[in-house]
Amino acid sequence: MPLTVHQFPCLEDNYGFLARDAASGLAACIDTPDAGAILRELDKLGWKLDLILNTHWHPDHAGGNAEIVAATGATIVGPAEVTRISALDREVRGGDTVMLGETHFQVIESGGHTLGHIAYFDAADGVAFVGDTLFALGCGRLFEGTPEQMWTSLQRLAALPDDTTVYCAHEYTASNARFALSVDDGPALKARAEQVFAARQRGEPTVPTTIALEKATNPFLRAPVLADRVGAAGKPDYEAFGAVRAAKDVFKG
Repeated sequence: MPLTVHQFPCLEDNYGFLARDAASGLAACIDTPDAGAILRELDKLGWKLDLILNTHWHPDHAGGNAEIVAATGATIVGPAEVTRISALDREVRGGDTVMLGETHFQVIESGGHTLGHIAYFDAADGVAFVGDTLFALGCGRLFEGTPEQMWTSLQRLAALPDDTTVYCAHEYTASNARFALSVDDGPALKARAEQVFAARQRGEPTVPTTIALEKATNPFLRAPVLADRVGAAGKPDYEAFGAVRAAKDVFKG
């Protein structure tokens, strides 16, 4: 039976995600950016929260764990690094499986933004929750990992089926599009950027995205073909990615 995903904005630019397994009626929240907002959405929907699925330890992803557990009794699942700011009931890593009722979430190692970052992939429904590893037209900053680690993580996500619906945790797409246009003048990107800017002017979200769309237009996934634009011609793919990421880190547009 299908998974229902409810997305809502919170904090300055985060998205909250609640996912409900239709067979059991059980729900999970993916990360806890804003405990109050998550609890209000659960109340409006009438959903029973069973799991908190953390992707990484940052406060805008795990900072609401304790308040939500106190209100719902939910079980906290996540990578070991989450214990830097929150208790964990179950530690998971790449290759593990997490069950929400009858929904199987495959845990995918996706370190780079943080060393222990993970993503959750529901193959049956074609849904991936990727935290701060992959964004629409972007990727997370390398606060802890290396370009090689992050490139490897992005390739794991890029290997998912093209029609996978990708829920990334922030509304950064307009900013990402402006940077992307500075390193890529391809028609697919130009067309997408126009759509992104128009959607944001209307106040509409640009999340979720798809794996196919990101492979076609995301400069971080396209780094090897953009290498000459960022001074990395002839370099290994992960170094080309690192050059694109470094260019984004100083971009002022």
